Amino acid sequence: MKNKRFIIILVFILGVVSFGVAKFAGIRRAPKVAKEVFSPAPDFMLMDIYGEEKKLSDFRDKVVILDFWTTWCGPCKKEVPHFIELYRAYRDEGLEIIGVALDWNAERVVAPFVYENGINYTVLLGDRDVTDLYGGILSIPTTFVLDRDGGIRKRYIGYQGKEVFEKDIKELL
Repeated sequence: MKNKRFIIILVFILGVVSFGVAKFAGIRRAPKVAKEVFSPAPDFMLMDIYGEEKKLSDFRDKVVILDFWTTWCGPCKKEVPHFIELYRAYRDEGLEIIGVALDWNAERVVAPFVYENGINYTVLLGDRDVTDLYGGILSIPTTFVLDRDGGIRKRYIGYQGKEVFEKDIKELL
């Protein structure tokens, strides 16, 4: 009986000592690798400039730049050429750019702006409901970068250079 107790105590002490040595030596268990889950982008349905209904969920499995903008906003207009170039460069790899125009009289002013500026990506006519889904868009441009699962990865308020979005795109494609 004494031998059993001695062996149990010895095994316990060796376990404690080896745990302490491993901790002191910096030996750690390999962490479980889990996919990080990001807040899902709220789905919505809006009309595009051609009068067709589009849902954000139609673009699942793509990296999406979701840009809230207006035709009269200087910083918004400055970003348009960047989005045109990025879409041209990365659409075949799975990029989608969606511009949500928040103009008054959007039905009248947005389509001519799109044609005059050669916008090659999806442009939707936004409303108050969709801006509320995204926490209220208080400043334009406000741009979200979504991963292929529809998770919001980044939110930018104000003008951002092309290189900012290109870096985000490359990380997610």
